[in-house]
Amino acid sequence: MTTAIRFGTSGWRAVVAEEFTFANIRLAVAGIAAYVKTQPEPHRVLVGRDPRFLGESFVAEAARVLAGANVTPIVIPEAAPTPAIAYAVSQLKTSGAINFTASHNPPEYNGIKFSTHDGAPALPEVTKQIEAAIAKISAGGTTIPSANPPANGFETADVKPAFQKRLAELVDLKAIAKSGIKLVYDPFWGAGRGYSSEILREAGVRVETVHDYRDVLFGGHAPEPSDELLGDARAKMKETGAALGIATDGDADRFGILDADGTFIQPNYIIALLFDYLVETRGWRNGVAKSVATTNLINALADYHKVPLYETPVGFKYIGELINGDKIAIGGEESAGLTIRGHVPEKDGVLAGLLVAEMVAARGKTLGVQLKELFAKVGSFYPIRENFRLTQQGMAAFTEKLKADPTELSGHKVAQVVRTDGLKLILADGSWVCYRLSGTEPVVRAYTEARNEPDVETLKAAAEKFVLE
Repeated sequence: MTTAIRFGTSGWRAVVAEEFTFANIRLAVAGIAAYVKTQPEPHRVLVGRDPRFLGESFVAEAARVLAGANVTPIVIPEAAPTPAIAYAVSQLKTSGAINFTASHNPPEYNGIKFSTHDGAPALPEVTKQIEAAIAKISAGGTTIPSANPPANGFETADVKPAFQKRLAELVDLKAIAKSGIKLVYDPFWGAGRGYSSEILREAGVRVETVHDYRDVLFGGHAPEPSDELLGDARAKMKETGAALGIATDGDADRFGILDADGTFIQPNYIIALLFDYLVETRGWRNGVAKSVATTNLINALADYHKVPLYETPVGFKYIGELINGDKIAIGGEESAGLTIRGHVPEKDGVLAGLLVAEMVAARGKTLGVQLKELFAKVGSFYPIRENFRLTQQGMAAFTEKLKADPTELSGHKVAQVVRTDGLKLILADGSWVCYRLSGTEPVVRAYTEARNEPDVETLKAAAEKFVLE
């Protein structure tokens, strides 16, 4: 079933043994190899993975297909974070990387992320070429060539040391150690294991971990560092008196943060706090980027700090472009992805957790207190995301509805319509609703942001009514 191979905002993902089969993996990798061959040499591609089921076998198969296409594979033997693989692309100057991961998706999924020669997620113009190559290979009906490894095996690379060294340059580890704070780290059985905890311990920081072993079933749920799944980290924080809990998802490109009292601090706020902190401590004023669905607290801070604001479509590849062009100090998405100036053009959950630790240590204040101070500075913002599952018929009707520009939303006047990605309706008081359609299932994603806490439920109800009426 080759029609399933479509590269979305974060690559191709599918259920193992249904669509994510060895036959389809060979097709996908052959398509990537065909694209790589159109690019300048050296035609060398890193092949890595997260700790999911059969990952080692998928990497070995991909290496054989690359070699069969006269593209040199460089195998990463151990599970590695997506940002570590992205950094290795730039350090080893490869033509890109194939990463077997389904990120925060449930354990029955796997996927392929393809990074281009700059370490960034492949842009749509690249994935379209790959998809066209896959379709051509599939239509040809010929056997995809593969080559066995040489006697001493394919070339390998340990991506960890260089990546850890870079993190130590970007984060003030001495400040964290000097503060004496204790931390809890939850890698969610994922690729972040041995990264955040190790770098902190080497710096003399006291760190406890939970879920710090391989489990291809991720505890029986998605490896997503969301509020409801961080109970074990909360318990460990209480037990050890930790001031902060940090977590990463399956491939360690996303983050989850717990304040000293166990409160989950949503990613929208973490991005805003770190933006403010980086301007304060690094003096970086070259810009800030956020997706259209991410909090307007960042817009308010950009005005406050007098730095350029870039609002992108959803998909970290667009922020990656701005990082590569050194146009921004920090870029982030509400779905818990961020990176900073001078680092990879890819989401980095490991870096995010370390930076938050530095910020808490340096400021000597809980995240809750820091957020209150931020609201006092630029106003309050209360963002929420909800998903609405529709019938196919309902989805078709709502898709048609999105083509019009509404003048009101449940009696509230629409002051501005933004179509950077989906439909964003900005109301007169600065609150807003953004609707985006899932590309893979009949789901409408509704993002809302009220300016005052009492208005949160009213705005949510208005957003839902617009979808369902």
